[in-house]
Amino acid sequence: MSNSIFLPNGMEAIQAEYKEFPLEEFNQNPLIQALPPLLDKATIIRKLMVKPIYNDEEKHAESIYRIHMINRLFQLYTPLPVHIDVWNMIHTLILQGYLARNPFDKNYKKYINDSGKEIINRSYEINSRQNFRTTSSCGTFIGFSGMGKTTTINRVLSDIPQVIIHNEYKGIHFNQIQLVWLKLEAPSNSSLKALCLQFFMKVDELLGTNNYKKYVSRNMSVDSMLPLISQVAHNIGLGLLVIDETQNIKKRGAEQIMNFFVYLINTGINLCLIGTPGAYDLFGKELRMTRRLTGNAEIIYNNMQYGNEFTLLLESVWKYQWTRNFVPYNEEFGKVIYEETQGISDLVIKLFVYSQQQAIENGKEELSIDLIKKVAKEKFRLLQPMLNAIRSGNPHKIAKYEDIRKIELEESDIRKSKELKKEEPVKKKKEDKVKATENIEEPKKKGKRKEYKEDDLRYLLQRGNEEEKSPYQVLLEKEFIEDTSKWIEVEGI
Repeated sequence: MSNSIFLPNGMEAIQAEYKEFPLEEFNQNPLIQALPPLLDKATIIRKLMVKPIYNDEEKHAESIYRIHMINRLFQLYTPLPVHIDVWNMIHTLILQGYLARNPFDKNYKKYINDSGKEIINRSYEINSRQNFRTTSSCGTFIGFSGMGKTTTINRVLSDIPQVIIHNEYKGIHFNQIQLVWLKLEAPSNSSLKALCLQFFMKVDELLGTNNYKKYVSRNMSVDSMLPLISQVAHNIGLGLLVIDETQNIKKRGAEQIMNFFVYLINTGINLCLIGTPGAYDLFGKELRMTRRLTGNAEIIYNNMQYGNEFTLLLESVWKYQWTRNFVPYNEEFGKVIYEETQGISDLVIKLFVYSQQQAIENGKEELSIDLIKKVAKEKFRLLQPMLNAIRSGNPHKIAKYEDIRKIELEESDIRKSKELKKEEPVKKKKEDKVKATENIEEPKKKGKRKEYKEDDLRYLLQRGNEEEKSPYQVLLEKEFIEDTSKWIEVEGI
């Protein structure tokens, strides 16, 4: 970039260039006006897309080189609808979070100064509410392991300048370093102190500051660090704190870290939390966080279903064939690859790469159904129990693998309906009596029933009822429960 500059520690930053937005509230804040403009969907797709180097002539190269060329497919990134949602979530969090943090706003400046004095005088209270109305919030991106969550976040963040240097704004001296985003990883030992130390070290690494040396001592408590983190974040104009691998947070340290997240949001710092389904319960159990999370941006990314999204990914990959003979894509290939990968994008790419490499090594030089099945059996041997659990659709089996537990988007709606039923028991009884009367008068209406999806447990129980089967029989036939009579037989031996 033409306005790139280098900090004394060698890190690259950009010089602030202020642009006008169509939204008037954005045009009074230098931290917002220095950010890139918002983009339409087509431009976002172009920005996110990564195509590997490919030349049709390369398929005539020696096999040993072509086997290495195929590895370029691991660089491929095909934007899907969910990735557009992530892009918009990240940009919205940053922009909205800065609204209340205008460096030229008197109330905001007073809040920062007062907080700083309290920290110095050691009179700062973590739970106190000062006269500062935050616009910060929290976004979550929860999805299956292997669906490319971290890659997606990195792709989005790579298009946002991380460090911006301000010198003058609208003719007024304005000396400010703006750290637009910072990405940390949740510590595997659930230590909040480790997360705090990681924050200071990362900031120092990026900006060449000495916060770690200045503020952190061996005996410093976490409670002493929290206000310092907030103060440093405001001083450097931190727009978004991204915390990856949140499923690492174990129950024993969860409450303290969740309180930390709530504290940061309340003091004006935006958060984006990324993790596998194992992290979902962690957020759900904290009521204060649930209010924050669901009220803002929550993106759930389960494995892809067989359909347009999966086909789009596979067709975008399919043209990159380094085997001598090009094999056109057809639906049979699509169904087999879906069956072997269950719509997990990382496995789709790996299966396509390994199959081509095998085709070159065995001299067949072309893809085939049998080859793909054989490669999947050999290369995904350790993954078979997990893949079989997904194939079964059996929640009991899937629950063994925390990273692939499917999060049903309708769960909140089901909870709401249960609450409504509890609140209106009298009304429901009256309605049931009316319905019963209607059914007597009009027998034809008796055949009407609520339609559920085929993979819905209620659908199976409904069908079982029609076939005069008990719920136990239905669940047993569909392998949702185990046959207890076998246990009895074993015990009797």
